[in-house]
Amino acid sequence: MSKKILMVCLGNICRSPLAEGILRDKIEKKGLKAEVDSAGTSNYHIDATPDKRSVLNARSHGIDISKLRARQFIREDFERFDRIYVMDSSNYGDVIRMARHDADREKVHMILNVLYPDSNMSVPDPYYGGEQGFENVFMLLNDACDTIASAIENELKN
Repeated sequence: MSKKILMVCLGNICRSPLAEGILRDKIEKKGLKAEVDSAGTSNYHIDATPDKRSVLNARSHGIDISKLRARQFIREDFERFDRIYVMDSSNYGDVIRMARHDADREKVHMILNVLYPDSNMSVPDPYYGGEQGFENVFMLLNDACDTIASAIENELKN
């Protein structure tokens, strides 16, 4: 059995590819069977590589996301993925509006709720900020992905 996780932000060039790269790295190091992908709720950057600041930030932590390509979230993603983690309340609303039924809606989670249950805190969009914003986002996502990777490990054991 394998788990399938989707990370979602607005443009799929800053936060969600970073989350994808971080979680892939953790899953690989734990030797888990899991698939990780990312998408954006908008069509602004389809087929673009991640923002160079995200690429540089990930690289500084030993993770290569330079070959990822942005894509838009589609309704079929509900069928393909077990869990869908969104970065903020706007992304949450956009994804939930595409849900066809309760089973789809139950797959969608605010990513920072894995660290701060029921807080519905957003991962800030670093696009208009400086390098420190990207590092802050990395640290938030790294902590969240630690929790997600451990949960996947526990689910696959049972």
